[in-house]
Amino acid sequence: MSATAPLPAPQEAVRIEHLGKTFPSGVRALDDVSITVREGEFLVVLGLSGSGKSTLLRCINRLIDPSDGRVFIFGTEITALTGSALRAMRRRIGMIFQQFNLVKRHSVLDNVLSGALGRGHMVRSLFLSFTPDEVAFARSCLQRVGLLDRASERADRLSGGQQQRVAISRALMQRPEIILADEPVASLDPALRHSVMRHIEALNREEGMTVICSLHDIDLVRRYASRIVALKAGRLVWEGQPEHLDASTFREIYGEDAEPASNSSVEEEP
Repeated sequence: MSATAPLPAPQEAVRIEHLGKTFPSGVRALDDVSITVREGEFLVVLGLSGSGKSTLLRCINRLIDPSDGRVFIFGTEITALTGSALRAMRRRIGMIFQQFNLVKRHSVLDNVLSGALGRGHMVRSLFLSFTPDEVAFARSCLQRVGLLDRASERADRLSGGQQQRVAISRALMQRPEIILADEPVASLDPALRHSVMRHIEALNREEGMTVICSLHDIDLVRRYASRIVALKAGRLVWEGQPEHLDASTFREIYGEDAEPASNSSVEEEP
């Protein structure tokens, strides 16, 4: 009886090499950061406000151009791409922002459909013209996060947690392979944060999407991360598994006076 063949090792999704970013003000936001992320990982980037978390995520998809270093997406150097090649690579990367970034006066459905704009012809994008298949897929994205019944409402009629779920649907509309989530629950009431994080987790576990998510809530980090990297003053200071993030390591990242807070309140949002 032949032995079962071993499963193939996960491939490299993102490779960051010696990344640095200095803003015109002279602030060095990232300093010689190197990280490799495997396909299917849920990587959490941990650190204080101003540690470089948001800058790192925005450098990965070139919303911000790094000052030095290189970023590779599935083996292709995105930091060397321009024009249509860069736009094509960005379509493989969905982004979820802290402040949702919805068009408040537009309907929930139109906000989700905007995730398909980069895939269509420029003229169609200008006139917000979508195919029946795109509309059907957008509705399925809303169904996935439990908001199909709110599709025709204005986005600003929804609660913060619901708006973030619309933003998740919009990212899903791109059919991405990588999700970058920049403090996706920082603007939400603590009792609702798990409600949103579970939807991001589902994209990782059920769809196999690679997730890179910046967080600062230690309970959320331990619950959702498969691996953690920590930044401090723009430098990578720690990397490891959630179970190894103890109080001592936490203080190393956040300062000697810091203590991890515990928040066990978990509620579902309608």
